[in-house]
Amino acid sequence: MEIDPRVRLRHLKTFIEVARSASLGKAAVRLNVSQPAVSKTLSELEEMLGAHLVSRGRGGATLTPVGRMFHSYASASLAALSQGIEGVAETLAASQLRLTIGALPSVAARIVPDAAIEMARTAPEAGLTIVSGPNAYLLSQLASGALDLVIGRLGQPDAMAGFSFAQLYSERVSLVVRPGHPLLSAADPGSIAAYPLIFPDADAAIRTIAERYFIAHGLTRRRDRIETVVDSFGRAYVRKTDAVWFISSGVVALDVADGMLAELPVDMAETLGPVGLTMRGEGDPSPALRLFIAAIRATVEAHGLAR
Repeated sequence: MEIDPRVRLRHLKTFIEVARSASLGKAAVRLNVSQPAVSKTLSELEEMLGAHLVSRGRGGATLTPVGRMFHSYASASLAALSQGIEGVAETLAASQLRLTIGALPSVAARIVPDAAIEMARTAPEAGLTIVSGPNAYLLSQLASGALDLVIGRLGQPDAMAGFSFAQLYSERVSLVVRPGHPLLSAADPGSIAAYPLIFPDADAAIRTIAERYFIAHGLTRRRDRIETVVDSFGRAYVRKTDAVWFISSGVVALDVADGMLAELPVDMAETLGPVGLTMRGEGDPSPALRLFIAAIRATVEAHGLAR
């Protein structure tokens, strides 16, 4: 059944105020109109609905059974409209805010650029500051309030105190080399130790994963290995040497796709780990942060990464 186009917001507001006040006179005062105007508006609504909604008498105004039924729907409709108006105001206000986002290198390269593009579309005046670095550093910045959100791997239990984590997808670690590397034709985990290695440093989110992988496959630690999470160094060094780079797949996904780097054909399923959103546990996200989180989730879906 279609809504009668003659029904206006003033009809619903008048009806709800009469029901709340149980008096046409009191409703008129609260609506800042005359009592005859309230009576006329109420009569118009009843005529449009073809039903008697309010009983008027010396004792005041009371809802009829049909009026009580209609009141529940009218109240919900006005409440929903009010929430919608507030939501629009919050969304517009969000465009005046600046967010500071922490992202691990794998996410900064793979997810954040497209999310920033989506954010620019939904909140074109919003400002973004993107900070990258080791997981421990980003979490410390989040705890201090310097960051609004960290996108990356789930931290160690002791590092997650006071934070909430929402998983987006799972990511493995890759063993990456230059195109034409000898290991690409005959790779097995045991042969990695014969080559120079770029290893995640002590503050890296994947450090523990890397250590476990080496222990599980009986690999010995080379004294000359380089420890870093600086991806620009890793790319340049690997292209010029026979080094093997132990790095999150997201950091080098575009390089591998473009043929600039190559992944060793070894099973790395055991290195899978959760990547998601880490926030401070207290309070609700700001409107701007909710928009950015929505952009991140949409990007993850578009990349086919959602778990």
